[in-house]
Amino acid sequence: MAMQNSSKKSMSQRWDDYQPTKSTLVWACIGAVAAAIIVGFSWGGWVTGGTSRTAATTAGDVARGELASAICVERFNAEPDAEPRLVEFKAITDGFKKRQFIEAGGWATMPGQTTPDRRGAEGCSTALAA
Repeated sequence: MAMQNSSKKSMSQRWDDYQPTKSTLVWACIGAVAAAIIVGFSWGGWVTGGTSRTAATTAGDVARGELASAICVERFNAEPDAEPRLVEFKAITDGFKKRQFIEAGGWATMPGQTTPDRRGAEGCSTALAA
C-alpha cells in the first residue's frame, strides 16, 4: 500500500518533474507560431503588404473621386445658366450620356488637368440627378 501512495504524484509534482526534450520544445514553438499566424490572419485583421497597398490605393481613388464630384457640382451650380442646364441634364435618361454631358461641359475637368475625372463626373451626375 505504501508503494501506491509514493507512485501517485499530484499534478503539480508531475508538472515540476517534467523535463521536455529539445525537439519537443522546438515543435511546441513551431505549433504556437503556426497557431498565432492562423488566428491573426483569420480573425485578427492581419493583412499582407499587397492587400494593404491595394486598400490604400482604392481609398485614395474613392476620396479623390468624391472631392472631384464636389468640385464638379460646385462649378456646375456656379454657371450663370445653371438652371436651364440642370433641366437639360435631367431630361437625359441614359447614365452614360449624363456623364458625357458633364464631361463635355468641362465641370468634371479638375484644375490643372486636361481630361475630365471619370469618378468625379459619375459622382457629379448622381448628385445633380437627385
